[in-house]
Amino acid sequence: MKEKLKVLVLFNCDSRPAPDQDFSKWIDDDKNEDWAPEREVVRALSRLGHDIKTLGLFDDINVLGNRLKADPVDVVFNLTEHFHGQDRYDANIAGVLEVMGVPFTGAGAIALMLCRNKSVSKKLLAFHRIKVPRFVVFERGKLVRWPKPMKFPLLVKPLTKDASEGIAQSSFTDNDKDLRERVFYIHDSLNTDVIAEEYIDGRELYVSVIGKERLTVLPVREMKFGLTPEDAPRVATYKAKWDREYRKRWQLTNVFAGKLPDGVEEELESICKKAYRVLMLEGYARFDFRLSENKEPFLIEANPNPLLTTDDEIAQSAAKADISYDELIRKILSLALQKKE
Repeated sequence: MKEKLKVLVLFNCDSRPAPDQDFSKWIDDDKNEDWAPEREVVRALSRLGHDIKTLGLFDDINVLGNRLKADPVDVVFNLTEHFHGQDRYDANIAGVLEVMGVPFTGAGAIALMLCRNKSVSKKLLAFHRIKVPRFVVFERGKLVRWPKPMKFPLLVKPLTKDASEGIAQSSFTDNDKDLRERVFYIHDSLNTDVIAEEYIDGRELYVSVIGKERLTVLPVREMKFGLTPEDAPRVATYKAKWDREYRKRWQLTNVFAGKLPDGVEEELESICKKAYRVLMLEGYARFDFRLSENKEPFLIEANPNPLLTTDDEIAQSAAKADISYDELIRKILSLALQKKE
């Protein structure tokens, strides 16, 4: 990799950005938590000595194409998660970069599409003998029919959302009435199909992976459910992940996993490497697991291009493995350039 690269940091805007595309007042503001991912990546790239440009996308994809034609770069650091408010279009942005032949960080279009739809990804993983919870999909506009092989309790989730959006304590259902109510609520409020999967009671584990051909599996993280009563379901809801006051009130913490049963860490590493390749992931990813009471790991979800803030899972796990934040960003950038090969 060249010592100094021209890097375009690409991210989402909540509305159409100003013509000058000047985001400095938000990126430079340490108190603005909403811009933490962009700020930390930009600063790391700067410390690494690269020439950094930024571009915000909202609803006009031509902005990206025109910018890259007028001002070519060596690589795009892709932090986008949606387009015009639609999560499913994250794959399209990666597709545009692929068609233009521009190297970019993280997962490609196919991997993003596979992971976006939880039903598709779970079917692929199950086909390759990776253990996932049994599940059923409830499509909008169709009758909610109870699938006989399934057993309560179930967790009811949006089919194509990420970051635990649409997941609340009421997502845990143990009877037909609550199941139907939650399914209809998600259909109406989020305008998306629903996946309901059998609830796995056990430890919530997060395993991050970086690499392309040679994969590095980073130390395991875990969500601790603090003051959650012993007889209550432990659900990684949206609030449990992102609401600081809620986390503080219930003493929810994300820490490095304590002692795991014999052989489980090795099994997690093997599963992650296999799943990474099955889902055609590149660069970096995080896998969410439940470790059942029988010490069996169930892969709950695959997360391409997870959050890169210093206090989130992948950066914390990298630091535990003696990979500094700047080195993590350098590795991700280097892996993106391998897409040329």
